[in-house]
Amino acid sequence: QVQLVESGGGLVQPGGSLRLSCAPSGTIFGIDYMGWYRQAPEKQRELVASIASSTTNYEDSVKGRFTISRDNAKNTVYLQMNSLKPEDTAVYYCKYRSYYYGNIYWGQGTQVTVSS
Repeated sequence: QVQLVESGGGLVQPGGSLRLSCAPSGTIFGIDYMGWYRQAPEKQRELVASIASSTTNYEDSVKGRFTISRDNAKNTVYLQMNSLKPEDTAVYYCKYRSYYYGNIYWGQGTQVTVSS
């Protein structure tokens, strides 16, 4: 069973930056969607950013601060997070969708904490 492996989370001060990465542990064919989601304590998981083909989409609160990108050769998706705020604190998850049978893959999550 292929899994998604995230990295890059950690503790950062307000105004700082982090870069999250997500890569599959094996081969996934036909990826047509990659996204980053986050879940803060006692809140529902929400979409942060997504990329499908060359189209990107961002949650309003991260527009202008976060950038999603992908490396097609490595099937890897990145989330560059700048000007981080305490309200960005959450567990961040990556999600892939394959057009083969509509398979969905989730990462295990990586903690991002923004605090002074």
